[in-house]
Amino acid sequence: MSPATPRPPAPPEGLAACPCGRSCGPSPQHRPLPYADCCGRYIDHFDTTPAPDAESLMRSRYTAFVREQAPYLLATWEAAHRPAQVAFDPGVRWLGLQVRAHRRLDGERAEVEFVARQRMPGGRAHRLHELSRFVRQDGRWFYVDGDLR
Repeated sequence: MSPATPRPPAPPEGLAACPCGRSCGPSPQHRPLPYADCCGRYIDHFDTTPAPDAESLMRSRYTAFVREQAPYLLATWEAAHRPAQVAFDPGVRWLGLQVRAHRRLDGERAEVEFVARQRMPGGRAHRLHELSRFVRQDGRWFYVDGDLR
């Protein structure tokens, strides 16, 4: 695009692609899901629309980090492991999420392995590779903790 060519307007916030990268449709025509149809429904409507499984919760938590939604992160952290607050590093740019594996251990426990990429201020890239543990309590999934890989 040349400097004289105007940039197309950004889609409305709810229609922009969800940061978690989840897509729909058959390959190779898969399209990224809009935020409102993906993680937005859990983040923006936490009281009425809980994530249906551990992978969806993990993806929505990644999106909450991207969008700096501390209340959602705290609300979806299992109470015994929940920190008092969530701090965000200024200037961090999240670059993408790859879910490597997810498995239900039983009716109330699950694991999700993922790699999240971010760029720190000053241009240094970093990968967070984690095997996360989740628990379901009263019909809702919560993040417990994780092991870095």
